[in-house]
Amino acid sequence: MVPWTLRREYNLSPPISGEAPKSHSLERKQQEPIVLTKWRHSTYVLDISDKESVNAKPNSPESDSCPSSPKHPSTPSEKCGVLNVTKITEHGKKVRKNWASTWTVLQGSSLLFAKGQGSGTSWFGGNQSKPEFTVDLRGGSVEWASKEKSSKKHVIELKTRVGTELLIQSEIDSVINDWFRALSETINTHAWESDEAIEEDMPESPGSEKHDKEKDPRDSKKNRVKNSSMESSEQKKTRVKLKKFLTRRPTLQAVRDKGYIKDQVFGCSLTALCQREGTSVPNFVKMCIEHVENTGLNVDGLYRVSGNLAVIQKLRFAVNHDEKVNLDDSKWEDIHVTTGALKMLFRELPEPLFTYASFNDFVEAIKNSDYKQRVQSIKDLIKQLPKPNQETMKVLFKHLKRVIDHGEVNRMTTQSVAIVFGPTLLRPEIETGNMAVHMVYQNQIVELILLEYENIFGR
Repeated sequence: MVPWTLRREYNLSPPISGEAPKSHSLERKQQEPIVLTKWRHSTYVLDISDKESVNAKPNSPESDSCPSSPKHPSTPSEKCGVLNVTKITEHGKKVRKNWASTWTVLQGSSLLFAKGQGSGTSWFGGNQSKPEFTVDLRGGSVEWASKEKSSKKHVIELKTRVGTELLIQSEIDSVINDWFRALSETINTHAWESDEAIEEDMPESPGSEKHDKEKDPRDSKKNRVKNSSMESSEQKKTRVKLKKFLTRRPTLQAVRDKGYIKDQVFGCSLTALCQREGTSVPNFVKMCIEHVENTGLNVDGLYRVSGNLAVIQKLRFAVNHDEKVNLDDSKWEDIHVTTGALKMLFRELPEPLFTYASFNDFVEAIKNSDYKQRVQSIKDLIKQLPKPNQETMKVLFKHLKRVIDHGEVNRMTTQSVAIVFGPTLLRPEIETGNMAVHMVYQNQIVELILLEYENIFGR
């Protein structure tokens, strides 16, 4: 941003012929010089011992030529005027709308705002030597605001790169159109500086838009070096503390032995879960199947329709923390919550119901062109699975057969059940580019077992 300088006289555009030029005399009561802080690195002093007349009318909303037009050879001309302004977000957080009539100055790549221009005699009005807040336009965007943003007419929406959004409005159509053009041109002109602006944001604390950057660049470099060394020291201390904590940390088994950690149901291996519960089929699996068969076989889209995930997670939490769960409770009245939890249990097994080691064998078996050999191969592979896997599979597929038997009501066919449970019950340990092909085989394997249930598992 270019330093601000002040001039004694400000020549506005020539008056329309036939009209006397308008002017105001700004009389300053202070005898001491006014100090205007430079927006980057310096301070400028304006000697106001003399009272001079300037051709300006700062109190008029139509006044778009800036009465205090500090110029620099390389900077575009300023734009000033009274506008209605409100913030709607600040650094990405929504804030309450608070429209205010604000003296607005466009200087270089910055937009500056000061309240209370009124009858004040200083440059920003109200005897202020600084604007109330500034906005850096580099990397920003400007567009006409939608009706959802504001019901007012002629509203501009300005967004900055740091997540601050403002609404700028004027009742005068020509004034707001001029501002829109000026802001658009400024943002486009300084677009190439946006990367540099982002770098400047990095070391600063939130709210830096509101404060001037008065430090010398060399000071900021020293501060960065100092801060980095302090951060490095803090990181070393943190690493030492973390290392001590980890070396003193008890083993998982020791914590488990003391009863601080209890084995959970979801995410536990099938063999370990059955061993812990002393069953061949997990209790929660049997509970879900019994509840579905008692209350939900006639529900449309059973197992295909997803239940409320938040409620399913609550059920999962209750089961994992040994809470007494009654699926007839009104909390779990939606049958799709029960079916969703059952599917989640199988999905979260560390090793699927059809084990990783047997996946390729099942795929090769389903590829067999001879139907009888295909069924026999699948039957033989199931017998090679661990006992809890075999028993759980037998109970689950018997239940799914009952679901299909009510297909006229729940509209679940053998094929639709296979599509739902194929990827849930068997999958490769390492996914390759053949996911689509694997999915076809997964569905076909489940479908074949459903069709040949009596042959594979017996009655």
